[in-house]
Amino acid sequence: MGKIIVSHNVTLDGVGQDPTGEEGIGGWANRLSDDDRAAWAKVEQEEAIASTAMLLGRRSYDWFASRWVTRTGEWADRLRDLPKYVVSTTLTELPWPNTTVIALAQVEQLKSRIDGDIVVYGSQQLAHALFDRGLVDEVRLMVYPSVAGAGDRLFASATALRLVDSRRIGDNLAFLTYRTD
Repeated sequence: MGKIIVSHNVTLDGVGQDPTGEEGIGGWANRLSDDDRAAWAKVEQEEAIASTAMLLGRRSYDWFASRWVTRTGEWADRLRDLPKYVVSTTLTELPWPNTTVIALAQVEQLKSRIDGDIVVYGSQQLAHALFDRGLVDEVRLMVYPSVAGAGDRLFASATALRLVDSRRIGDNLAFLTYRTD
């Protein structure tokens, strides 16, 4: 049975929305030093290599696909090769290889037939739905040293978590791993 892992970049106040500032309200991820960005990328690449599949919402799929389809290197190759499942009722074009569109109701079945880590990147609306249905097994938070003050948060309702690991990434990031059991 697969393990659904919500892996998310957040500010100190829990905002995950608009890390690169493209929506005009964020941009907090752009404030990292080059050393912190390299340390972050190493953790993200290791996570991708260890994953069995990706699970994304449509907007996050569009964002990733528009940036990663043409990238080169080991990390880009791994993301391209991973099976990607996109929860959507509107997506018709699939520019990123190995992508399958599924309904939210199919996620539990997906979890039961895949062995290994199914990582959810971005996809806050999808994450909310997965939390509501009790389908999330683990949460990995890369905490940025910024306070957004406003914006959508990863957790839309009360969620009990158990800390299983914490480590410093670079000079200014914290990587926290929680289980939902």
